[in-house]
Amino acid sequence: MFAKAARRSVRTPADMGAQVSGLLRRRCLDLVGLARRGGQAVAGFEKVAAALRAKAIGTRSGIGLRLEASDGAADGRSKLDALSPGIPVVDIFDRGELGMALGRDDAVHAVVGAGPLVQRLQREADRLRALTKGRQPSAG
Repeated sequence: MFAKAARRSVRTPADMGAQVSGLLRRRCLDLVGLARRGGQAVAGFEKVAAALRAKAIGTRSGIGLRLEASDGAADGRSKLDALSPGIPVVDIFDRGELGMALGRDDAVHAVVGAGPLVQRLQREADRLRALTKGRQPSAG
């Protein structure tokens, strides 16, 4: 497809899919970090539960997205599921990746406030999920 679009012979690296997956993964985690630095994200079970009950993060109203570590325990997740009907959940990152993005050693649960940033994060996470569907994503 690249050759046809470029109208000439094009060589693509054999690991191009893994490279794109790694870049998308990095973009998503950078957006999570940006949300944290902007006061639009909180992590930790108690803080997340409190934000879900209040339907707000600090002074900002609305929860746009919940992040759950792919290697987190099911019991904590199910408790938060009950507090967040209708809130999308992204669970494609492990606790170490989420922790790094959120400025912690590890993070299992997090929420991001509603707004343009969370819309972009959701869109990029959907792209990453579609790209890595059916295979284990690289840690890139």
